[in-house]
Amino acid sequence: MLTPDPDHGPLVPMLLVLTVVTGVVDAVSYLELGHVFVANMTGNVVFLGFALAGAAGLSATASLAALAAFLLGALAGGHLARRLPDHRGRLLTVAVAAQALLVAAATVLAAVAGHEAEGARYTLIGLLGFAMGGQNAVVRTLKVPDLTTTVLTMTITALAADRTGARRLASTVWMFAGALLGALLVLHTNVPVALGLALVLLAAVAAVTHVASRPHLPQAWTAPR
Repeated sequence: MLTPDPDHGPLVPMLLVLTVVTGVVDAVSYLELGHVFVANMTGNVVFLGFALAGAAGLSATASLAALAAFLLGALAGGHLARRLPDHRGRLLTVAVAAQALLVAAATVLAAVAGHEAEGARYTLIGLLGFAMGGQNAVVRTLKVPDLTTTVLTMTITALAADRTGARRLASTVWMFAGALLGALLVLHTNVPVALGLALVLLAAVAAVTHVASRPHLPQAWTAPR
């Protein structure tokens, strides 16, 4: 079980919630947007190779669109991190609020226009890829050990090799939970409902981090690392 961490305050549980969001949105993108990931760029690079080789059911264009959107989001996230370098709580609050706006736009688009038309599908890939790229860049700046929110390969490797790490195990379990929940919602309800869950989680992270960052509360965890 995870113990409170005075060095990182609420960041650990908040990043675990963002890990769930990653699982949810990747479930949406893979299952309904043409077998493409919007958060897991390793998968997209591999899918791009498969698609160029002629594998059925994969789109090189979709993989490239996701990669481009993610890169632009990471660029924006890096810029935001440089604008707010001195307060990790404020950085996460602003970043997640912006991410929530992008996911809200994707949710509305999916509800109004659907996701099967090519224009809507690529717009959803762009919005979600941009949101996840920004998340990845900001989380990288926060420097909370063993919590990347989007990548698990090295986390699982370290978990097995070192045979320690509650955060590593929690990150893996929460990513799985997000993917499972996202897939269940996509398969048994619809895309807007799944994206709505991601939006609710993002709003909760932004709200909790904002409250925890108030000046009258202990602020040691907000200092940059």
